Amino acid sequence: MEKNAVLGEPDAGLISTSYVEKQNHTLRMHCRRMSRLTNAFSKKLENFKAAVALHYGYYNFVKMHKSIRCTPAMAAGVVSSQWTVGNLVEMIEG
Repeated sequence: MEKNAVLGEPDAGLISTSYVEKQNHTLRMHCRRMSRLTNAFSKKLENFKAAVALHYGYYNFVKMHKSIRCTPAMAAGVVSSQWTVGNLVEMIEG
């Protein structure tokens, strides 16, 4: 296998597919529409996109992660405080 950076300048020693696989697993566990053999499906592509966007919004802005002791958005410096689900819904509706 040959590792090639597509974007940016990542540390070649830290390049791994395990990060992507972990994110895929989290998405499948939290968003049942991504699982096989389930009755939670979207008939419309628009509803499917909304469900996935809602998952990522919750995951990055609302959910407190034990390993980093804050939300990923706070760790990245995007927001200064943890959002509530109400804040997330307001952003969607606005």
